[in-house]
Amino acid sequence: MSDIAELEKQLSDFDPSRRREALQTLVDLARQGKVTFPPETDVVNMHCHTFFSFNAYGYSPTAMAWLAKRRGFRAVGIVDFDVLDGVEEFLEACDLLEVRGAAGLETRVYIPEYGDREINSPGEPGICYHIGIGFISGQAPAEVAGTLEGMRRRAAQRNQEIVARVNAYLDPVTVDYQRDVLPLSPAGNPTERHIVLAYIQAAARRYPDPAGFWAEKLAMPRSQVEEMIQDSAGFQNLIRSRLMKRGGVGYITPSPAMFPTLGELNRLIHACGALSCCAWLDGFSETERDAQGWLAFQVSNGAVALNIVPDRNWNVADEELRRQKVARLHEIIAAAGELHLPILVGTEMNSFGQKLVDDFDAPALAPYRQRFLDGAYFVVGHTLLQRALGLGYHSPWAREHFPERRRRNDFFTEVGRRAPAGARGTALLRSLGPSPSPQDILRALGS
Repeated sequence: MSDIAELEKQLSDFDPSRRREALQTLVDLARQGKVTFPPETDVVNMHCHTFFSFNAYGYSPTAMAWLAKRRGFRAVGIVDFDVLDGVEEFLEACDLLEVRGAAGLETRVYIPEYGDREINSPGEPGICYHIGIGFISGQAPAEVAGTLEGMRRRAAQRNQEIVARVNAYLDPVTVDYQRDVLPLSPAGNPTERHIVLAYIQAAARRYPDPAGFWAEKLAMPRSQVEEMIQDSAGFQNLIRSRLMKRGGVGYITPSPAMFPTLGELNRLIHACGALSCCAWLDGFSETERDAQGWLAFQVSNGAVALNIVPDRNWNVADEELRRQKVARLHEIIAAAGELHLPILVGTEMNSFGQKLVDDFDAPALAPYRQRFLDGAYFVVGHTLLQRALGLGYHSPWAREHFPERRRRNDFFTEVGRRAPAGARGTALLRSLGPSPSPQDILRALGS
């Protein structure tokens, strides 16, 4: 392994000091011309999980910023499940690398108004994935800190209940949550995928050849299991699907008490100076089929942007299903346009096989490339002004100068487009004083 490859590996070390040292060394090498970066291209990924929840490649927030620089992304955004643990690390890495970045979180919420209808969590009425983006700190104000801590606490409780159920089924292969699962996550926020890995490791410790064990527990022919084991990612997905998803022994039927309400989450997001972002699945649920009505409800409850994972909405093998998915993709993008909602897109990267970045040249996506770029610029512009001057999208300053949604969106999008990437952009904005006019800001940023 080359020295550069070893340093890149250290960017995702669980020790934050090693991550910082590796990044600084790589930046120094770049300044010496020993590491080169490609020109920026018109691609963005604004929905990337990191190892603070689960990243299929094991990437830390620092590694995500480095990936964007090495691949020439226009912008990149991290979105971790239930936590804000990576916010400062990510934004600081973006500063150093001169990368446009934004940070957020994703969680599931309960929406009483839709308690009898499926939304975007399949088979789970009233439960909805939702995103906050544009955070500048991992610390929440005191008045909403309980909501953030509650998300982490409830996730841990759910994980431990899953482990108890699966332990009973897989016995004598069992895991201890504290000993075997928590160490797989750098900050004590494991997911189902970490739990799966812990069980695979436990089975390997107990049985020199665990194929027979898994064949019995998964009710599959041994030969098929032996083949699946060779595909580590596929095997992990199989175990999770059979044991922890709906119908599996470890599946926990959601209840309202397990999640914050949409209102509680939006109060947290707003108090942190971030942006509430509606998450869209694929348009097939009862709720999402009414794209206009669903988005209007979200806007009335504080959403200012829409998140889409494009790849699952066009890149499918079945031709008829692809046609239906693409048609619904067009519908939701049109509905978002009518409501002046910027669109943030990304690949998630929290499941094996997901892409590093979307294919914006695909026929289904190419017409929307500029919309997707503008969505990234929008949240980057907000992040820059919030960090530099406290003049983010929801600030009194922004509401006074831009009471109308479309004009406010256009302004923050233009800031994100014009501002120098990284620390230079923040420094330039700070140099304008505490409350510059919008015209002063755009003039300073140039064309």
